[in-house]
Amino acid sequence: MLIKEAIFVISNQNIYKCPKPDLPEYAFIGRSNVGKSSLINMLTANNSLAKTSSTPGKTKLINHFLINKTWYIVDLPGYGYARSSKKDRSNWQRMIEDYIETRENLMTTFVLVDSRIEPQKKDIAFIEWMGTMQLPFVIVFTKTDKITPNQLGHSVSVYKNELLKQWEELPLMIFSSSKSSLGKDEILSYVEKTNLLFIKPE
Repeated sequence: MLIKEAIFVISNQNIYKCPKPDLPEYAFIGRSNVGKSSLINMLTANNSLAKTSSTPGKTKLINHFLINKTWYIVDLPGYGYARSSKKDRSNWQRMIEDYIETRENLMTTFVLVDSRIEPQKKDIAFIEWMGTMQLPFVIVFTKTDKITPNQLGHSVSVYKNELLKQWEELPLMIFSSSKSSLGKDEILSYVEKTNLLFIKPE
């Protein structure tokens, strides 16, 4: 798939103000500062599409981007930003869960994890919640260019062992790098195939 056009549509905190669910959409989520905005910009070949920042917790809204006029990328707030107030974190969590649970045209959620660090409790808890709710998701390991292939292999092995404590079958995992565009073709190929399964809600 070639992305020829990526247009910002709307930002909001109310899932009922999201665009009509008449096109398939794919959400991207992860802990704060995992490289989510950079990944979205890499996929769309537009470095200014999603706002990137060295300050964690930048994304606080549900952001919709229309891709090729046929599907949406949805940039969700990062979870686990400790400097936010407890009330704000609770509101974001409720907003995220409401969106993921009820958005009928959401085809898949891409859960981003930092390939450089060991499994984090918040990541594992979110992944287990997705499994419990039987919601489709893909794990994307980010920032793989910042570690050696051996380190990446070890990191992924640790992650798989952690997940196998609760999972009989592991979810799809994709390696990515916003710098080298690693994972771009695999993610977009996944989207292209999954779009074929979309049934427009009545």
